[in-house]
Amino acid sequence: MSQRRLPSRRFLRDAAGAVAVEFALLAPLLLIFYFGLAELTQAMMAQRRLFHTTSLIGDMAAQNGQIDQARVDAIYGIAEAVMKPFPASPLRLCLYSVVSDANGKDTVAWVAPKNSPVNCPAANTVRTDVPESVLPASSSVIISTTSYDYTPATSLSKASFTFRRTYYLRPRRTETVEWPK
Repeated sequence: MSQRRLPSRRFLRDAAGAVAVEFALLAPLLLIFYFGLAELTQAMMAQRRLFHTTSLIGDMAAQNGQIDQARVDAIYGIAEAVMKPFPASPLRLCLYSVVSDANGKDTVAWVAPKNSPVNCPAANTVRTDVPESVLPASSSVIISTTSYDYTPATSLSKASFTFRRTYYLRPRRTETVEWPK
């Protein structure tokens, strides 16, 4: 009887294969965790670049007393450069000016879209969503709106996330930023 128990006791005490089994169980989880964190970091970088881009294009437009399509195209070229190393094709940009009259009626004076984001208004439309603290009566504001469709590199389903940002900036040198007619 003691000879039968001897191999089973030796098997229970032997831990040589336990490390290989633990590694086989934990390695896939650790790899998923590693690639997930790397992808989360990339998504956060894309989002931060989009926020910076939104602020930058609005600020550059607000510094002008007059703006035209050539100037807007140059600003959008800078925006695409800021988004590097991320591709520029999913980037959607919209710059527009909203002017408030003496009664507080807010009207879109001009619009300059590129790849037209969802919330880019048409010219001469009335806006009711601009806060009065941002746009008091008889003044104007430049609004920059962007969106970016981020597709993770390691996604199995090719799902994408859309990041959006809007900034309100007051014109710096004049009361309004004019678009030549």
